[in-house]
Amino acid sequence: MALQTSVQLAVETDLTRTDGLASATATAPWSYGFQWPDGTAANTANRLYQGRRTLAASTNEDLDLHGGAGTVLLTDSYGATITFARIRAIVIKAAAANTNNVVVGGAATNTFVGPFGAATHTIALPPDGFWMAVAPGTTGWAVTGATGDLLRVANSAAGTSVTYDIFLIGASA
Repeated sequence: MALQTSVQLAVETDLTRTDGLASATATAPWSYGFQWPDGTAANTANRLYQGRRTLAASTNEDLDLHGGAGTVLLTDSYGATITFARIRAIVIKAAAANTNNVVVGGAATNTFVGPFGAATHTIALPPDGFWMAVAPGTTGWAVTGATGDLLRVANSAAGTSVTYDIFLIGASA
């Protein structure tokens, strides 16, 4: 089994201004992308987790990135447990129908710090919001089994459930 991955981000804007009979448009296209062939060396990836998940009101789950004892043991599309040693990309999209925010990061113990800067930092995604973080290169973000491998995802409030889509791309070594 081999994994080939491409992650792209594109932003295109047009700002138009009309003054009397004249008008002008300023265009600012921007795109950036990463491609990782299968492997565990620098700028490669051989592990993928993808899923659509739902959390009940005011609940959270700790996604175990190292195949251990988190509240959610990640498996691939074939049912095999996924063990990440490094994370290269995280993409999370909150469902448009959500009422509450999806909060990412800040597990109570064994926190995967990765792109967050500190164990208590979080990102709140409003309904229909998304977040993407990419760490190419040799190290990506290290995952340390039993001490730094839990990625918390939480429902920010009571009353309704939230749904989110998630992609985790990384390497086993």
